[in-house]
Amino acid sequence: MARLPDGLALFVPLTAPGDRVRVRVVERKKRFGRAEILELIEPGPDRVEAPCSVFGRCGGCRWQHLAYPAQLEAKREILREALTRIGGWTPPEEIPFTPSPSGYGYRTRARLLLSRDGVGYRREASHALCPVERCPILVPELDAELARWADGDETLERAGAPEEWEWVADDAGRVRRHRLDASAAESPPPSEFQIAADRMTISPGTFVQANRLLHAALHRAVLGAAGQGSRALELHAGAGFFSLALARQFESLEVVESSPGAVADLRVNLARAGLSHVRVSEGQVDRVLESRARGGVDMVLLDPPRAGLSESASAALIEIGAPRVVYLSCDPATLARDTARLGAGGYALQSVEGFDLFPQTAHLEALVVLTRQDRDQG
Repeated sequence: MARLPDGLALFVPLTAPGDRVRVRVVERKKRFGRAEILELIEPGPDRVEAPCSVFGRCGGCRWQHLAYPAQLEAKREILREALTRIGGWTPPEEIPFTPSPSGYGYRTRARLLLSRDGVGYRREASHALCPVERCPILVPELDAELARWADGDETLERAGAPEEWEWVADDAGRVRRHRLDASAAESPPPSEFQIAADRMTISPGTFVQANRLLHAALHRAVLGAAGQGSRALELHAGAGFFSLALARQFESLEVVESSPGAVADLRVNLARAGLSHVRVSEGQVDRVLESRARGGVDMVLLDPPRAGLSESASAALIEIGAPRVVYLSCDPATLARDTARLGAGGYALQSVEGFDLFPQTAHLEALVVLTRQDRDQG
């Protein structure tokens, strides 16, 4: 971001802090403007050479031109600003932030477009295909598969309009390709992931954390934040990434998930682990929460999609009144909004930490622990 002589904020994509650039203003509104780079006069101290051949054209990985330490510090500030400005909280002076062990070669799950024009991602601000031959953020198995397909797989010849596919590489290095609009009969076998002590089945279409290099660290942090107790409730449980270990830390556990495919995987994974005391509730979180009485839950763990919690779900969570809420989020803005609602309902911010699950992008994962301040647990 820069400032025009009249003080207007000007957003200039693909710049780095300290850059001196010549730009052209392409959009001007009342409160801000947008510009594009015409010339890089002098690079800032945190600018590096992007390794990807389609950087700037591809719609992903918009931070490859930033040194990794600068990325981490920027994400820490993004999280802090959201919690402060939107949430009304006063975060710790130093927010712990776990980096990815590698800034590249980390992504174990990706969505790609396939057509007769090639394989790749969407172009920046477009639905059109940006063909790629290699992708440096993919784990080696996926990158090798991408190179093979880009070299001329017969499937590309049959494709008309671009088809969206999900590619996943599991812990054994097996690559699963799945067309998103394929029927159940066309689906490939599930992938297998080792999560702490448990072997987990993940079927096509079921969510799995994308950064394979941080699976263990994220798992440890969330389970440590959850603690132990009598009864726990987990919302948006997916296939059980946290559920299996959580079930060993609480005498009773109820998990809620709306996706039928994820629920099927969850049941398989629970049965394999011999965890018979877990109650699985299939349905929307809002409806399940509204049917739960106040009290009786020691801890609630939730890992919602980017949209976060609805207002009614937040209200129901406040009414349940668990002494401890552990909230994992991939969107600082909705995290801040939701925790502000919980704060208005009697919760206080106990801790916050970040995880860089998405190097080379502005996205981050945040873990927040809230504790209830009133002692009326009903």
